Amino acid sequence: MSEAVSRPTLEAVAARAGVSRATVSRVVNGAHGVRDALAERVRRAVEELGYVPNQAARSLVTKRHDAVAVVIAEPETRVFADPFFALQLRGISKELTAHDAQLVLLLTEGRDDHTRVGRYLAGGHVDGALVFSLHLDDPLPGLIQRAGVPTVFGGRPGWSDGSRRVLYVDSDNRGGAREAVRHLAGLGRRRIGHITGPLDQTSAVDRLDGFRDVMVDADPRLIVESDFTPADGERAMRELLDRCPDLDAVFAANDLTASGALRVLRERGLRVPEDVAVVGFDDMLPVAEQTDPPLTTVRQDIEEMGRLMARLLLRGLDRGDGDTGRAGEAAVGGAPRSVVLPTTLVRRASA
Repeated sequence: MSEAVSRPTLEAVAARAGVSRATVSRVVNGAHGVRDALAERVRRAVEELGYVPNQAARSLVTKRHDAVAVVIAEPETRVFADPFFALQLRGISKELTAHDAQLVLLLTEGRDDHTRVGRYLAGGHVDGALVFSLHLDDPLPGLIQRAGVPTVFGGRPGWSDGSRRVLYVDSDNRGGAREAVRHLAGLGRRRIGHITGPLDQTSAVDRLDGFRDVMVDADPRLIVESDFTPADGERAMRELLDRCPDLDAVFAANDLTASGALRVLRERGLRVPEDVAVVGFDDMLPVAEQTDPPLTTVRQDIEEMGRLMARLLLRGLDRGDGDTGRAGEAAVGGAPRSVVLPTTLVRRASA
């Protein structure tokens, strides 16, 4: 039997660098007050010996776990099928990796999962949480608030009681929707339908409001609710055509819904954009460039949204701001602010 290889210790690093154990601990844990020359000797000794800090011991000193929970309020079948989540997770992961922090992914399939997630967050395993795809009746915000975990939300929260001020990152959903519908109207389209997203999510509500800003007197039959999936986009498109056979344009609340709508239009023998023009929302390239025809859509920078969520959380943690998730728009002393990113219309062949 081979002998176990012992891990280098703080004492070994201190001996190699010719400094005290306390000096090594301060350097390894990122504390200040160590002269540059000594800190460089410690870092060189750490590298030469292959020393890896004991995370549990380090957490006792720094009060940080270098781990962030990413909570997606959707079932895993939805998360792994929708490229929106992959793009947002990529942005989050890049930012956390750049700060040597670990991503812990938590999904919620049902109410039992909400309890599990709340219990995990309250257990002190992570420094903070990034939460997105919330629905209006979701218990997660309350569970997170009770857990006392600094939090940044993806998307404008929909709480109406005004009692919680939160930090969030979102896109200009309403403005982007207005631009999409104005584009269709500018093409001379007059019977413009809207396939919404789930109206228990603020992004879908904001896009519907943007549609109504332009189509002030829109026939209610021209609005059909969907759930942001291709299959439900197909169902909603059939319903729209059955209600309004003279429809000449559609604004779909996301690209996946638009892809389903395009399939139904093709099945019905309708030409796009000659008979019916179609505009989506997101500009997810794996979808928008592969539809037939390629999709005109409103671009939001999904990866950047994820990156900014992580950056805002880490900035609050570095400030020692335990109220990160409740700081809202407060920016006293340079505290992070909520961010709303602009959107742009990307014109392709569908409209």
